[in-house]
Amino acid sequence: MTHWLRNLLPKLLPVFLAAILCVGCTAGKLDSIAANPWEPVTLPTDKTLLDVTLVGKGPHGWAVGKNATILETTDGGKTWADKSLDLGESPYNLESVSFSGQEGWIVGKPAILLHTTDDGKNWSEIPLSNQLPGDPRLVVALGSQEAEMMTDLGAIYRTNDGGRNWKAMVQESIGVVRNVSRSPSGKYVSVSSRGSYYSTWNPGDEAWFQHNRNSSRRLQNMGFGPGDRLWSLARGGQVQFSAPDDVEAWNSTTSPELRNSLGLLDLAYRTEQELWIAGGSGDLLASYDGGQTWQKDRAVGNIPSNFYRVLFFGQDQGFVLGQNGVLLRYSASQAG
Repeated sequence: MTHWLRNLLPKLLPVFLAAILCVGCTAGKLDSIAANPWEPVTLPTDKTLLDVTLVGKGPHGWAVGKNATILETTDGGKTWADKSLDLGESPYNLESVSFSGQEGWIVGKPAILLHTTDDGKNWSEIPLSNQLPGDPRLVVALGSQEAEMMTDLGAIYRTNDGGRNWKAMVQESIGVVRNVSRSPSGKYVSVSSRGSYYSTWNPGDEAWFQHNRNSSRRLQNMGFGPGDRLWSLARGGQVQFSAPDDVEAWNSTTSPELRNSLGLLDLAYRTEQELWIAGGSGDLLASYDGGQTWQKDRAVGNIPSNFYRVLFFGQDQGFVLGQNGVLLRYSASQAG
């Protein structure tokens, strides 16, 4: 190496490093959405909400959360009233709420099942067996006196008589699950507690089918999109979509925002082409082309919360759930 080159390298090295750092910074830079459609909602509690539902996609709805929190809305989520029940001294976390007409169900941890047949005016607690594998994690109202319930160990049960008797659809444990999602057609997908694999179950199957993740990154969350197509969020902000009708064939991985250290936590479809992702540090991302490209909602970035759940009930109603009583409501008029 010539003398002049040895003298030049120390001067060029900082330039090369700066160029590399600059590329890393701009790689995760996203355009901002044209208009912020989310408005903060004032709640009568600072407890963290875990689930929200609207009855028949109408103005009446319910929310449940930590410390046995139960809230009711009659105006589509603009305002909420505290309807929490005295459930004793156990610190229940109410995980899931679902309604079909005037009949509703709530499940939580430690194991608890609540049932109403009069639009939530009165709730009764339905005893659960001590032999129940795990604690209830998800409940789905299916019609008059009918519901389906899944535990955090993968057991699935169905009742046709208002909860007096339950039939095991699958009892084999798949281990503790991080999260679970059910499609409108009755299919399930769950992510293991450590994110190392995912499991699927279809109506009529005798057991869950386990699938290895197709990336070195651990899974964060999974769910269903249109046509029961799977979506997947992995650690480090990675997003993937499965091929239609094949839960093990995946499209290439994308990373919409590289700088989100807390990751992307949930995804929901508002329409077949418009998707939203909720994440840590007040992150909300939107795609208007089916997940090919993404934009960022920077108007909510100053809200001091991790956004860990996003839900839509039709095209005009939706919610983002955050920590410590943070709730955002989708406003179609603000979306433009």
